[in-house]
Amino acid sequence: MHLSDATWTDVRDADTDLALLPVGSTEQHGPHAPLGTDAMHAETVAEAGADRYDGSVVVAPPVSVGVSEEHRQFAGSLWVSPDTFRQYVRDVVRSLAHHGFNRVVVVNGHGGNVPALGEVTATITRHDDAYAVPFTWFEAVGEHSSDMGHGGPLETALLRATHPELVREDRMEEAQAGASDGWGDWVSRTNLAHDTAEFTENGVVGDPDAGDAELGDELLESAAASLDHLLQAVADRDVSRPPNR
Repeated sequence: MHLSDATWTDVRDADTDLALLPVGSTEQHGPHAPLGTDAMHAETVAEAGADRYDGSVVVAPPVSVGVSEEHRQFAGSLWVSPDTFRQYVRDVVRSLAHHGFNRVVVVNGHGGNVPALGEVTATITRHDDAYAVPFTWFEAVGEHSSDMGHGGPLETALLRATHPELVREDRMEEAQAGASDGWGDWVSRTNLAHDTAEFTENGVVGDPDAGDAELGDELLESAAASLDHLLQAVADRDVSRPPNR
């Protein structure tokens, strides 16, 4: 059940304590892919995982602006501070818990959100009346995870499978020409680059044309299966806090 489509009485009568909260970003994904790619993918994976799960789970509306200041040189990219993002996610989870959905998987579509989500889900679990864990879809697609990039093959493949009308296919050569091969500028296992514009001309990392719709279908199936497995574990887990030793 997606909260945006439900009535309040539907929600009142829902027989579950499980919820999925998609979070993404509004940021550049090269000249060929929309700014909303990460939020779209998070919501798509959340809905696919909910459909696969053998039980009831609610899907909250996505948090569509995240920790994305690294893309600030590219027009249209929006961001909030990590503090603001953590507090917003915490408040949304609190409101879900208020209605009885107190086991929450935060389904993430943006790499820049990962550190903040690890911190806030731990805080929620330790200090609030809820249990929360983060799930980043592109970290849960097996051997494909190493090909992530940015606006690259994985994100483009999933777009081609789920939102093909939003991919600017006529700009694919432009996207390839301005792309970098890897994320960052690394020396002694340290990334010297703080902003994406320092190492990619057009914001793309990886070859976007290497990701076709068939790969996108495979990615969605793999991510949904991983999320389904996680939901089962969260549903079965004893989430009470251990006593002091």
